[in-house]
Amino acid sequence: MQNAGDRGVQGGPFDAHWERYDRWFDKHRAAYLSELLALRTFVPPTGLGIEIGVGTGRFAAPLGVALGLDPSEAMLGRAAARGIRTVMGVAEALPFPEQSFDYVLVVTTICFVRSPERMLAEARRVLRTGGRLVIGFIDSLSRIGREYLRNQPESVFYRDAVLYSTAEVAGMLRQGDFRARAWGQTLFHPLDEVREIEPVRPGTGDGAFVVVRAVRAGEKRVQLPGAAWPEVSTQSVHI
Repeated sequence: MQNAGDRGVQGGPFDAHWERYDRWFDKHRAAYLSELLALRTFVPPTGLGIEIGVGTGRFAAPLGVALGLDPSEAMLGRAAARGIRTVMGVAEALPFPEQSFDYVLVVTTICFVRSPERMLAEARRVLRTGGRLVIGFIDSLSRIGREYLRNQPESVFYRDAVLYSTAEVAGMLRQGDFRARAWGQTLFHPLDEVREIEPVRPGTGDGAFVVVRAVRAGEKRVQLPGAAWPEVSTQSVHI
């Protein structure tokens, strides 16, 4: 789970506090690894992927996602140091042609973009036929989600966030012409009680960190091939 804030149009607090953000994963290592392992069961092992809201690359790098997009230059610099090919940009206006990627990963970013609906529309646009969308998020109705909401006014990162419930995310996917294929969950205890890696369980309703894999509605399941890099339009690229 990322300590994150409004990343819709610019880096905001992340440019100023990226080191604090990055230290969260070391401070809450068991929770971080629980989320990482949950995502690993959903992210395709092959094909060309991108993480929208890549941050400092804490998820993209170990998951083998080669390309990451974020509006924070400071965060992208750390992601690049972790081996990620980075692009500066926002979720609602991806600087890529249609059908560029085999999968799109979004980890704890949906609550920080200005328009989740537009982000989903852009993800749908850049996915290739049969591509997967994988979203990881904190359920607003979970214990950790409620704790985040209670502390929201004092949070550097979460002050402007809008947390969503699993039902709300499912509704956004349907409205965005996606079909959810699988749901998973982890983090079943309050954050300060997570001392060991927690299991990944199917379904929703118990775990705070929820992962969903979706495909564009009406598409059949296909094997994901490897592919060439897409073109990038008028945005800063950090190699």
